[in-house]
Amino acid sequence: MLWVSLSQAWRHPFMDLQESCRISNLKESEYGVETLHGPAYGPSSHSAAASSAPSSSSAFRHVVPSRQIVERQPRMLDFRVEYRDRNVDVVLEDSSTVGDIKHILENELQIPASKMLLKGWKTGDVDDSTVLKSLHLPKNNSLYVLTPDLPPPSSSHSGALQESLNQNFMLIVTHREVQREYNLNFSGSSTIQEVKRNVYDLTSIPVRHQLWEGWPSSATDDSMTLAVSGVTFPCHRLTVGRRSSPVQTREQSEEQCTDVHMVSDSDGDDFEDATEFGVDDGEMFGVASSALRKSPMMPENAENEGDALLQFTAEFSSRYGDCHPVYFIGSLEAAFQEAFYGKARDRKLLAIYLHHDESVLTNVFCSQMLCAESIVSYLSQNFITWAWDMTKEANRARFLTMCTRHFGSVVAQTIRTQKTDQFPLFLIIMGKRSSNEVLNVIQGNTTVDELMMRLMAAMEIFSAQQQEDIKDEDEREARENVKREQDEAYRISLEADRAKREAQEREMAEQFRLEQIRKEQEEEREAIRLSLEQSLPPEPKEESTESVSKLRIRTPSGEFFERRFLASSKLQVVFDFVASKGYPWEEYKLLGTFPRRDVTQLDPNKSLLEVKLYPQETLFLEAKE
Repeated sequence: MLWVSLSQAWRHPFMDLQESCRISNLKESEYGVETLHGPAYGPSSHSAAASSAPSSSSAFRHVVPSRQIVERQPRMLDFRVEYRDRNVDVVLEDSSTVGDIKHILENELQIPASKMLLKGWKTGDVDDSTVLKSLHLPKNNSLYVLTPDLPPPSSSHSGALQESLNQNFMLIVTHREVQREYNLNFSGSSTIQEVKRNVYDLTSIPVRHQLWEGWPSSATDDSMTLAVSGVTFPCHRLTVGRRSSPVQTREQSEEQCTDVHMVSDSDGDDFEDATEFGVDDGEMFGVASSALRKSPMMPENAENEGDALLQFTAEFSSRYGDCHPVYFIGSLEAAFQEAFYGKARDRKLLAIYLHHDESVLTNVFCSQMLCAESIVSYLSQNFITWAWDMTKEANRARFLTMCTRHFGSVVAQTIRTQKTDQFPLFLIIMGKRSSNEVLNVIQGNTTVDELMMRLMAAMEIFSAQQQEDIKDEDEREARENVKREQDEAYRISLEADRAKREAQEREMAEQFRLEQIRKEQEEEREAIRLSLEQSLPPEPKEESTESVSKLRIRTPSGEFFERRFLASSKLQVVFDFVASKGYPWEEYKLLGTFPRRDVTQLDPNKSLLEVKLYPQETLFLEAKE
């Protein structure tokens, strides 16, 4: 630690001397005094520069490496690539090849590079190995992709997709720790991110700590809808649990990398740039040289951003300990959803940490500032922290493409122009209604107090905006509540009117049914009456030689009707006659006067003479009770 303090104290007084040495070496290189062999950035040029430098300046070569003398900012080329109804922005150095562009497009468009024909070159067709610099391209270029070997999208596929968006999916989610199942219904237009937020409400596991099993391999992005994610319709089973501590991942990573470390220990190339004092750049900043031989923070060309962030978190813990910010595990789009698109009171700032292993500031920034308890606590309470490793060129190009898409070319150009020794970078992002705003870009050459002050300044800006958003959201919710209450009152009114109308319709239907029954009964009675009337024997004449009985019958209404019957006729004939007049004997009693008796109780097969209804009789009709 004493040597580190002295070296840092010596660094600034000799900056002018180092700059003069750099200019002198450049002039010597221009006029052929010193010839550099090998690639401009290769180790051979580094060794040659170190061996040809005067011994009087060797004490400072570990602070400003000789490769910075000839370092030139690479020229960046912007490509807008059109494919069917999509546009993809690609940013690459001119030292890249056409195949590199196809590889980036393969990840973005999900089309195999071997199936692509990249058209639009000013110099005619090129092959995948062509270096962009050799084409002498302008900074901004437009290309288009042809896929003659792939079938065009069919309208039936679009119709099937629209049908899937309108379907309802049941997700059976098992909470692993408590062994409990939840049956959740979602429309096909719901996103995976919305599912994870609902699961957070049920299980209290934050989205960034959820560890899932059962998602299809095609569900690579939380912004995907269930209709296109590949989940089984109508029912799909998933399992969720809380993500384990990165300590376990670190222990496994150390066991797997044991052989790699053993090989690195025997490799002498790591000490090519050692100075006369036997101290390298990493040791001057308090880091042992073994740190340079650790596993990469992030795999190159990682297909899944969530898996890349898992390795990043595990490697970060192994290097700098467990006291560090909680990095969001997922894509940058998912981090936006988590930070910006919840309720206004729950929104947070998004902090993007850009790591670079080749920067001399990285280890000091991570160990002394980013892992400080005050910084970790403040970030945990107020920020969603997402990280990316810029060490590998492919990962750097991928982030610049994401940056251009989400923040615009100005921010991407700002990050692109940052030199290696200006890393790490800390981007503070605030979500707005129409766009995402970069509030601050913090470079690695800062202190804990300055970092905290800049974080707090960003929080003041965010808090003011958040209060406005909360006010707008409360007013909107109040308006929606009023509208909801009005809609509910209107619905209740409609329901009451509908119930009243249905009751009237039921009453009318019942009346109609009863009327139909009554008509049917009347028709049936009339038919019976006519039948009885036709079956009656003819009325005997007064001058008949046979014994005739004359009956006079009074109805309940006071009317009388008379008829003559043969004395030998059965009593049933009288009953039939009365029924033919509309008074069936099942409903009416036929009563005699002297003596008063109920004639309907007599045997209907007896004759009128036998029942003493001869030669004449007056009878009364009375309704039965």
